[in-house]
Amino acid sequence: MKTTLTQRGQTVVPAELRRRYGLREGDQLEWVDTGNGLRVIPLPADPVAALRGRGKGERLLERLLEERARDRERE
Repeated sequence: MKTTLTQRGQTVVPAELRRRYGLREGDQLEWVDTGNGLRVIPLPADPVAALRGRGKGERLLERLLEERARDRERE
C-alpha cells in the first residue's frame, strides 16, 4: 500500500488498515524511528484496559511474593 505525503507533512492511513486495526477518527498513532525505517503503532484510548489480561499464565503474583520473601531475607 502506498500513500503520499502532503506539503504539510500529512498522509492517509489506507482504509483496509483502518478496518483491520479498528482505527477511528481521533485515534492516536505513535511514530517510531528504528534507525532502519519507521514504525507506526496505534495507541489505545485506554492503555490500562489494553493491558488487561496480558500477564495471564505468567504467575506474576507468585513471582512478586517470592521476590518479596527474598528481600525480607536480605534485610
